Amino acid sequence: MVLRVASYNVRSMKDDVAALGRVITALRADVLCVQEAPRFLCWRRKRGKLAASGGLSVAAGRRLGGVSVLIGPGVRLLHGEGHLLKFFFGLEQRAIAIAVVETGGQRVAVGSVHLDLDGAARLHHAAEAMALLRAAADRFGALPVLAGDINEQSHEPTWRYLAERLTDCYPVSPRGDGRTFPARGPRERIDGIFAAAGFSVISCGGAEVDPADLTAATDHLPVVAELSHPGPGSDDHVEYVQERDQEGPRGALFP
Repeated sequence: MVLRVASYNVRSMKDDVAALGRVITALRADVLCVQEAPRFLCWRRKRGKLAASGGLSVAAGRRLGGVSVLIGPGVRLLHGEGHLLKFFFGLEQRAIAIAVVETGGQRVAVGSVHLDLDGAARLHHAAEAMALLRAAADRFGALPVLAGDINEQSHEPTWRYLAERLTDCYPVSPRGDGRTFPARGPRERIDGIFAAAGFSVISCGGAEVDPADLTAATDHLPVVAELSHPGPGSDDHVEYVQERDQEGPRGALFP
């Protein structure tokens, strides 16, 4: 069974909403992690409209933090939650949205994050998000996947922190050059998808979407990963949890 997970910063739907809807439809995502989801006036209605434009529904998220998880009809929602991350004075409030879904007999906990421009806050929030995602995955016997706008590149500390705990999907089976920002003339890979070792990464990278729609929809390009997961009853999840729990949040900035 192949699970299509996508990540997309939609810039609060401030750009061409029709083009954004066409992009989301073209992604054909089973699970879509959204960053900069609408947060203000009529935010629930706007998020619902965003989801419906691609045949999806809202599974998790809260107003503050601007992150959400949308799911397609091919997966079953078991649980959705949203958590605010530590507030740093002078910086934006950050959050994680987590949806636990089931497909092909396998449970998957998918988290959506949008990390800060400040390096210290970014690393702290990454550690918080990983702990919350791992806790949700463990409660439901699920494999974790984290996706989002990391706001840094793969050689930097926060990206390395995440890649030490989950697999950075793009280098395993890259599709395209991987660059996601800015949408017009992308220079940097700052959006990523990270999956538990129990998954096989079939492909990860850009989507086959009309380039005109991509540049009109928002200032980021989406990322899509095709993940093949083990069947129910596999030992992979148990081994993963035991190994990672023994590591602890090495390098995290928890007080």
